[in-house]
Amino acid sequence: MKKFIFDIDGTLTPSRQQMDMSFMAWFIIFECNHPVYLVTGSDREKTIDQVGLDVYNRAERVYNCAGNAVYEKDKLIFQNPWTPSKEVTNFLLKELNYSGFPIRTGTHIEQRPGCINFSILGRGADFEQRGLYKKWDYYSNERVKIAERFNKKFPDLHAFVGGETGVDISTKGSDKSQILRDFDKDSIIHFFGDRMDENGNDYPLAQEVDERGGVNYHVDNWQDTNKRLLEIIGLP
Repeated sequence: MKKFIFDIDGTLTPSRQQMDMSFMAWFIIFECNHPVYLVTGSDREKTIDQVGLDVYNRAERVYNCAGNAVYEKDKLIFQNPWTPSKEVTNFLLKELNYSGFPIRTGTHIEQRPGCINFSILGRGADFEQRGLYKKWDYYSNERVKIAERFNKKFPDLHAFVGGETGVDISTKGSDKSQILRDFDKDSIIHFFGDRMDENGNDYPLAQEVDERGGVNYHVDNWQDTNKRLLEIIGLP
């Protein structure tokens, strides 16, 4: 049986922005006719803000915080209790001080169920500030370098680049790939994500889907996702 898994940021919505209304209406129809699962590094509140309550509750399951908080029809059915050590926090604060990017906004280390999100820019940035950091990161490769240094320092944990400004951190095995424990071996999985590169937070799940004989769709934005879905169901 075909089952469809979707990342949120950069796949169904622009990063940390709301879903396009026309795409949302069409996607709800798709959910009514196909088993859909959502997986994201964000928490429940932020995900609902982006995709809306109808899309959220029509999914078979929603795997928030990279699968560390699982909701089924708006009911919490699993939550990972992991929290970072002081050593991890101090390492990230040193990275924050080391960065040459001049803008700082809001929270830089955000605790989520079973994982944390680290951002040099901070969680309070507006659209323009996020654009500036995105350009900075494109030329400096800062987030990839932070993730590499972190993974070398903490071999029992794993850091991945997520979204446009963040680095997602969790215990090894507590990344997005963990959601496949809920899928039987006969499932034909179609996974849509925008960060399937080796340092991206969609990479572990994409690798597992590939090993299971499923299909990965590396998309650039929600328009690309929409196009691929139309091709799957045979519409022009």
